[in-house]
Amino acid sequence: MATQQVATGRQRRTEAPKGLDLVQYRIVKALSTPTPYLTAIGVGLWLFTYWILCEGLEVWRFTKLPGPVAISKDWFSPEPFQGISIFTAEYYEHIRVSCQRIAIAFAIATGVGVPLGLFMGWSRKVRDFAFPLLELFRPIPILAWVPLSILLLPGFEGPVIFLATLASLFVTTLNAMLGVDSIDDDYFRAAGCLGSSKWDVFKNVVVPGALPFIFTGLQISIGVAWFSLVAAEMVSGDLGLGYLIVDAYMNNVTVPMVIGMITLGFIGYVTSVMVRILGDKLMDWQVRELAQQDR
Repeated sequence: MATQQVATGRQRRTEAPKGLDLVQYRIVKALSTPTPYLTAIGVGLWLFTYWILCEGLEVWRFTKLPGPVAISKDWFSPEPFQGISIFTAEYYEHIRVSCQRIAIAFAIATGVGVPLGLFMGWSRKVRDFAFPLLELFRPIPILAWVPLSILLLPGFEGPVIFLATLASLFVTTLNAMLGVDSIDDDYFRAAGCLGSSKWDVFKNVVVPGALPFIFTGLQISIGVAWFSLVAAEMVSGDLGLGYLIVDAYMNNVTVPMVIGMITLGFIGYVTSVMVRILGDKLMDWQVRELAQQDR
C-alpha cells in the first residue's frame, strides 16, 4: 500500500501542467529569464529616443513628425482631433478589412504553396517544370504587378488579395521545397527497405521532415503578405490600414498615419506569433529537442 502511494506521488510530480496551470507555469518561467525585461528596456529606449527627437529636443526634420505624446492623446481620446482613435468605428473597420484580406491571401498562399513546394522537393519532374517559372516571377517587385492586377481583376478586393497572395506564395513554396531537400536520404532508404509505398513515404517522411522549414517560411510569409497588402491598399483600395496611412499622408494629417503604422506592426507581430505557436503545437517533438539543448 505504501509503495503504491509513493508511486502515485511520483506520478503526480512528473505530470506536466495543464490548462491554467500550464499558462501560469509558462509565465513564471518566462519571468525567470532576462527576455521580458530586455524587451521592455528595448521598447522603453525606443520610445524615449522617439520622444527626445520629436518633442524633447525638437531635432530638425523630426519636428514634422508627431511625437509619442501627441499620438497617445489622439489614439486614446474619445474625440480625436485628427479623426482616428480606439473609440472610433472607422479605426476598427480599417483593421477588420486588412485582417480579412490577409486571412484570405495567407490561406491561398499556404494551400497552394506548401503542397507545391513539397512536390517540387520530392519529385524531380515537378521541380523541373515549376521551379524555372517560380524563379522567373519571384524577382519582379510586387508594385510592378499592380497595373496588371487592376486590369485583370475587377473591383478593389481582387487586386489587393492577389498581390498579397503572390508575394506570400513565393516564400511559402521555396521554404517547403528546401524543407524536403533538408531530409536525410537515409530516411527514404529506410522507408523503402521497410516496404513503404510512395504515399506512406510522403505522409510519414516528407511532410514531417519538412515541417520546420515550412513553418519558418510561413512566419516569413505572413510578414511579406502584410507589407505587400499595405502596398496594394495604398494603390488600389478604399479601406484598410494601408489606405489609412496613404490617405492620412495625402490629407497632411500625420497622427493617423503613425497610428496606422504602429497598429500594422502590432497586428503583424501578433499574426507571426500565432503562426509560431501553431508550428510549436504541430512540432512538439522539435520543441522538446530544442528545450533539451537549452535553445
